[in-house]
Amino acid sequence: MTYCHTNHKKTRKVKVGRYAIGGSNPISVQSMCNTDTRDLKATIDQIRRLEDAGCEIIRVAVPDMEAALNLGRIKSAIGIPLVADIHFDHRLALEAVRQGVDKIRINPGNIGDREKVKEVVRACKPAGVPIRIGVNAGSLKALQTEPNPKWKPYDWAKMMVKEALDQARVLENMNFSDIVVSLKADDLERTVMANLLFSEKSDIPLHLGVTEAGSFLSGTVKSSLGIGLLLSQGVGDTVRVSLTEDPVMQVRAAYEILKALGLRVYGPDLISCPTCGRCQVGVGKVIHELEDRIYSDKTLLKRSQGRKIAVMGCVVNGPGEARSADFGIAGGKGKGVWIEKGKQIKVVNESEWVNEIIRKIRSVK
Repeated sequence: MTYCHTNHKKTRKVKVGRYAIGGSNPISVQSMCNTDTRDLKATIDQIRRLEDAGCEIIRVAVPDMEAALNLGRIKSAIGIPLVADIHFDHRLALEAVRQGVDKIRINPGNIGDREKVKEVVRACKPAGVPIRIGVNAGSLKALQTEPNPKWKPYDWAKMMVKEALDQARVLENMNFSDIVVSLKADDLERTVMANLLFSEKSDIPLHLGVTEAGSFLSGTVKSSLGIGLLLSQGVGDTVRVSLTEDPVMQVRAAYEILKALGLRVYGPDLISCPTCGRCQVGVGKVIHELEDRIYSDKTLLKRSQGRKIAVMGCVVNGPGEARSADFGIAGGKGKGVWIEKGKQIKVVNESEWVNEIIRKIRSVK
């Protein structure tokens, strides 16, 4: 994975295990397990799959003490930083610190009074464990007294920012500065407004995401717009794409957002035509098989990194559209022209397209 520098707001640096969030560090990719943390094997297996997919920081739910007591064994079995997601019971956060997690995530809307938060800080500080203050629009403290507010989006954003800053101030007044903040809603307007407003007021790193974004298609579109709008304005230090899908797809989607913005390089840039009535080859089948093979093989993923690979469906526009690719194919009837750096090299039967591209990737040095 390569980091492409861009002009984004420089925030304070917060170390999370072997990674750092903020400062001039790469925008890191996070995900969250959807396994029961009490199921040790399932959780470790899923985290290892996420590691292979490029996940850099992983979060697990800690609903009770049984889950909390598993955290040390999970951490010892994985290679990426482990974050404990805590709600309602601050004692779970204290146990998570004892178990050696790399970061704690708490929600000021439900963790309890300030004394409980201070107790968590007193545990985290000597252990070098940072805290993410996670403010979700749906669990604001203000909703406890006004459950059905008629606020406009900007009013929601101001309330979210106020709660995040109030909570951060409690931590900072204890000389604790290893803080990350997230401000998430299930709609773009509140999410974008809240993060832009917070960024104007603080140098605390921001964890970006649109919460409860939905299924793969709708959730990726919504997340791409929300996260993309913020990153394109220089705001944001780490991302998690919240999809109701296998968490591996959350990681893939996050990287595709970062790649599209030129912020990270991860795997190939696969370009393919949408096909039309002229197409006489299975472009969709080829591109899906290529993705499956490349993203499930660490060697292929590494060798294809940063390469533009084209799969085009016809000879009308295909050769021209593939000209900018490192290599690829423009299809005809059951065959295709192999193209490298704009030059037509040979003809390849459709049945061999995938294998020919894979062979080319393997030969890349």
